[in-house]
Amino acid sequence: MALSGIGGRLYRGETSINFIAQKRRWFAFSGLLIIISAIALGTQGLKLGIEFKGGSVITVQAPTVNIADGSAALKSAGITSEAIIQKIGSNKLRLQTTDLPQSTISAARAALATTFKVDSANIDIQTVGPSWGKEITHKAIYGLIGFLLVVMLYLAMAFEPKMALSAIIAVIHDVFITVGIYALVGFEVTPATVIGFLTILGYSLYDTVVVFDKVRENTKGITSTAKQTYSEASNLALNQTLVRSFNTSLIALLPVASILFVGAGLLGAGTLKDLSLALFIGLATGTYSSIFVATPLLATLREREPAMKALAKRVAVRGGAVESSIDKNTAGVVTSTHSKESHERGPRNQPKRKPRRR
Repeated sequence: MALSGIGGRLYRGETSINFIAQKRRWFAFSGLLIIISAIALGTQGLKLGIEFKGGSVITVQAPTVNIADGSAALKSAGITSEAIIQKIGSNKLRLQTTDLPQSTISAARAALATTFKVDSANIDIQTVGPSWGKEITHKAIYGLIGFLLVVMLYLAMAFEPKMALSAIIAVIHDVFITVGIYALVGFEVTPATVIGFLTILGYSLYDTVVVFDKVRENTKGITSTAKQTYSEASNLALNQTLVRSFNTSLIALLPVASILFVGAGLLGAGTLKDLSLALFIGLATGTYSSIFVATPLLATLREREPAMKALAKRVAVRGGAVESSIDKNTAGVVTSTHSKESHERGPRNQPKRKPRRR
């Protein structure tokens, strides 16, 4: 019953969660995540897929396949370098190695054909050069920089420069933490992962723009009213859009989670894991940053302006004056009540006089 109608109470300001007042706690938590991500990137680095570093991909299709037999076949062919072996479905095995000479490739084909008792024609071998991966990496970086510049320009024109700066910092925060999680856990980065990273940017900005639009509505003409500070108006906007952000994030995460846990986990569709994993981590991080990073950062930047400092002083003075007025009015009511009671009770307390005889 406590959650019944919570959205309406948050929107009307009857119930409020003070996100802005706890901004140091949120910033400290985000800073800790950024430090962990930086350490993971510096020590372990990203585990790049074959599309970025080059190598050979061997695909075996047989009635029954398993990773242990595939690893043993590669070792028997003289491949001592670390190989990434994935089981795709129930009858296909994907083996990824470094760039191999033609003689080693022929030996690997023969060893795998013998191990899984299939014709060598059912074994597909592809070689990818590192130049293609470098080209894709450069294009992804150029696309990311261009995206950030265009978005910053648009937000500066549609809203205000400090909103644009806060939104871009939140986006960089989301991408950096997502990349750090990939480095920390050791997930492989593929072109599908890059697509997921770029998709994260759009979703994170969408959620942030929704909150900022409400902030702009609540702070319009705020310096002329002196009823609340910029931080208080921003916190009200966060509470008013909290339920919407939660519902939007939940609806977005449900299909991505089904693809990740059901498609990639239970059904073994490994090709879906790269995209769905990046989306799942990015969507959760984007929701967090729009509430706990972008808006508190915007409020911090705006509260440093002279006009907002003067507004905060006027709001404080007005709050003190209102409390003083309430105390005086309350005291006046009590005093007048007592005088009225004494006036009404005065004649009743006097002794009754006997009427004069004529």
